[in-house]
Amino acid sequence: MGDYFTCPECGGEDVEVLRERGREVTLRCNECGHVWVMTLPKLLKVPVIVSKHERSFRKYAELPEDEVVKVGDVVELKDDEVRITGIELPEGKRVRKAKASEIGALWGESLRYPKVFGVSIYLPGGITQSFKVMADRDEEFVIGEVIEVGGYTFRVEMIKTERKLMRSGKAKADKIVRLMGHAIRGRARRKLKIYEGYESVGGRGNEG
Repeated sequence: MGDYFTCPECGGEDVEVLRERGREVTLRCNECGHVWVMTLPKLLKVPVIVSKHERSFRKYAELPEDEVVKVGDVVELKDDEVRITGIELPEGKRVRKAKASEIGALWGESLRYPKVFGVSIYLPGGITQSFKVMADRDEEFVIGEVIEVGGYTFRVEMIKTERKLMRSGKAKADKIVRLMGHAIRGRARRKLKIYEGYESVGGRGNEG
């Protein structure tokens, strides 16, 4: 519990909980000996619409009533981590940030589900072959590397991320929207798995 409290006298973080009564807790700093009482904020159950690519599930996050949530924050659920992509007030208005007590619903993307993004492979004759693939969110992709998808081998020439179009450098799958490049003959450094829908990845267990 000491990780969650700071001593108001010395700023120490080695704090021990002496007594709990409802939301009222008595604390002691093990660095300076100061004892104080504080009231913890009320926890609210806030609806979270969790996206797993083409499927969405309604879950709940327990948040302190005065906690400010912003788009881009990561919220911990009982069985998931969710990056917040939208905040909706009770009247339906969308905002970039709000206190938990003001929120009607949160919208977000599951960070435990693989990242799904597009691949465009340019073939002779002006033909483009497109795929949806999936990868671990921490997996990196580099301009110039050679990859195989669906029996096609291509060199990555451009990476489109959520913010820009890259012609050099590298990016993690978590930020990628699409890989693009021309088909080549050669050996691929790695092979990407084609995404075949939620049932092939996350259709297990009880959602919602």
